[in-house]
Amino acid sequence: MRRRIAALLIALLATQVGALVNPAYACGCGAMVPDGQSRIGVDRETSVVRWDGRTEQIVMRFTVGGDAHRAAWIMPVPGRATVELGDGKVFGELAWLTRPERKTRSYFWPRGGDWPFSSGIRDGAGAALPGSGDPGVGVVGREQLGDFDVARLTATDPDALKNWLESNGFELPDRLAAEVKPYVDQKWEYVAVRLAPRQQGKPLRGDLDPLKIRFESPTLVYPMRLSRMAKTPQSLGLYVLADHRMEPRSAIGGSAPQVTFAGKVTPESGPLAELTGGEPVFLTAIDQQFPEPGRIDADHELRATAKDTSYRRIVFRNELLTVGDGIPVWLLTVSAALVALAAPAFVVLRRRRRRAAA
Repeated sequence: MRRRIAALLIALLATQVGALVNPAYACGCGAMVPDGQSRIGVDRETSVVRWDGRTEQIVMRFTVGGDAHRAAWIMPVPGRATVELGDGKVFGELAWLTRPERKTRSYFWPRGGDWPFSSGIRDGAGAALPGSGDPGVGVVGREQLGDFDVARLTATDPDALKNWLESNGFELPDRLAAEVKPYVDQKWEYVAVRLAPRQQGKPLRGDLDPLKIRFESPTLVYPMRLSRMAKTPQSLGLYVLADHRMEPRSAIGGSAPQVTFAGKVTPESGPLAELTGGEPVFLTAIDQQFPEPGRIDADHELRATAKDTSYRRIVFRNELLTVGDGIPVWLLTVSAALVALAAPAFVVLRRRRRRAAA
């Protein structure tokens, strides 16, 4: 037993050390890059996407770990973008709206946690960027948003874009220029963000403040291709707000996208209502894992499903079937069966005794 515990502790330690030695240079929406002497890993990316057929808004939040005090990420966008701080309360609202329905499911025969097998209680519950200076890169705008320095960029040359970012103090993956080339060819623009906490010496860890990015797009697209540069598995959660239930066109190299909620919602107040304009929308919650980020081969394009079928997860709590003051039904049934079986034998025995007495 001691050897097993020691082996488990060593495995857990190796996992934690590996997360720091092999940082995730990408996140669910673009390329995350720390400063040259630090390590950062994106544990989870959660985004809210609002699309009305013409305009797309993305509110994104990173959950990161590591020891980096500065980092940056770059996100390609198909059109001219505006950037502002998002309201983190929107994620709490959506988590509540998409919470699973809880039901109790009874079973007849006792299981491992029930008497007479165990007397214990069983839980059956079944979650400041400077200017360009490079002719191949144009700075459309620059904003200081809380702990973020944001630059909106254009680029006609992928190498120029890479050089511009590196000249601002960040070591980037050598593959960045090759990976952004398809976006340069399609004349996309870029949102470059430097995460530099105003509190000096504070590492980037936990949930970062969300950012809200808005741009025009005739199709609902969620940029993912740069995430192929990640060194560790990626996790993506999407809340999609649109006129209909939406689905990704393909898995783009990850596991099959899982729908965890689908249904009409009508937010009346709060940041979610501001995002939807107070209008009824169809909310689709999608979760996807990327065990091998290098297999990501495209951006997520989402389309309307054939039907707006509603869906909510159900979490069952298994409970032993009882009556009265918690008396197991199986015990009463077995007792009644034993009485029924014993009754004929009792009658025969009684008759024999009467005859013997006579």
